[in-house]
Amino acid sequence: MGTVAALPDFDLELGGGKRLRRDDLLGRRTLLYFYAKDDTTGCTLEGREFTALFGDFRAAGIDVYGVSPDSVRSHDRFAAKCDLGIPLISDPDRVLIDALGLWVEKSRYGRTYRGVERSTFLVGATGDVEKEWRAVTAGGHAAAVLEASRSAG
Repeated sequence: MGTVAALPDFDLELGGGKRLRRDDLLGRRTLLYFYAKDDTTGCTLEGREFTALFGDFRAAGIDVYGVSPDSVRSHDRFAAKCDLGIPLISDPDRVLIDALGLWVEKSRYGRTYRGVERSTFLVGATGDVEKEWRAVTAGGHAAAVLEASRSAG
């Protein structure tokens, strides 16, 4: 799937029994980074890098959320274990993941399977997608996104 014009409607769960809807994001820029699985090497690296830059994103007027198909309980354990300061959205039914075309065929050690394509979306205050990064590498991605987000705003 190519470029997305607007963030689709969604209503998903965050930690602490909270829910997040598309309309909750309106009025402020938002960064959604999608990752495959809690507590895996690349996803941990990415989460820690976004956490380290969380204050810089906020200073730039951008809220940051991580999204994966893992459960809220898994997210809570992952965040506590790895000292993540980014709110994590649980999308177990792949509502947002599928809508953005991120459930893709992957291959590892000669085995083919389906999973989340590591991608990031910068969403404007009106819900329109300003910029997207697809099939990214975890290391250094958060810093590159911050720099690009500053120039896009």
